[in-house]
Amino acid sequence: MVHPKAVLGEQVTVGPYAIVGEHVKLGANTVLDAFSQVLGFTELGKNCRLFSYAVVGNIPQDLKYCYDETYLKIGDNNQFREFCTVNPGTLKGTQTLIGNNNLFMTYAHVAHDCIVGDNNVFANNATLAGHVTVGNKAILGGLVAIHQFCRVGDYAIVGGCSKVTQDIPPYSMSDGHPAKICGINLVGLRRAKFSNDLIRQIKQSFKLLFFENHSFEPAAALVREQIPKSKEVDNLLSFVLSSKRGISR
Repeated sequence: MVHPKAVLGEQVTVGPYAIVGEHVKLGANTVLDAFSQVLGFTELGKNCRLFSYAVVGNIPQDLKYCYDETYLKIGDNNQFREFCTVNPGTLKGTQTLIGNNNLFMTYAHVAHDCIVGDNNVFANNATLAGHVTVGNKAILGGLVAIHQFCRVGDYAIVGGCSKVTQDIPPYSMSDGHPAKICGINLVGLRRAKFSNDLIRQIKQSFKLLFFENHSFEPAAALVREQIPKSKEVDNLLSFVLSSKRGISR
């Protein structure tokens, strides 16, 4: 069922019993499998795929929602496996944003007003509450639940069944209930072809920030003093020092 006002790009495929709403825009070569739904003011990029029973753009699960016009914008090359759900913003004019090349496995959920970057993997049942920000090339294990307003940094990995109540810094490996930092995401950094020197610098930075008895500002000063400057170390320090919910330790 495709609304006549919906905008479909070239070579879009809409499977049997799929639903495309009035205000939807679908990019070229996007595929909607049987029984999937794209609703609301939703824009889906090129080469995306919704597997059966995935629903993106339906109204947010937020009691503050008053049926105002809110938005969901999704980039290119994203996959939403069976029963995934993604919601738009809550308040009038707000939006949920998803970048490119993300994989959302079965039952993954992205709530209202979230921002998700590029090349992330959400394993089965990974769940974002409202206003969560996820960077780039992060991995959320199965059944991970992230509290509203938390952030997950670039190249972070969160172990399955973890409860995330504070920010997860870039390049980290975390796990637990609540999630705690275990160390750096060594496998992920090697796969991303980080040099051995850079990995060593990130590891030394983590030691000063998280595994010695320093508060963050003095620890950041020590990092700047002892560790060679790089955009990755700067990214880590900026993330830690800008945290509003606090950092998992």
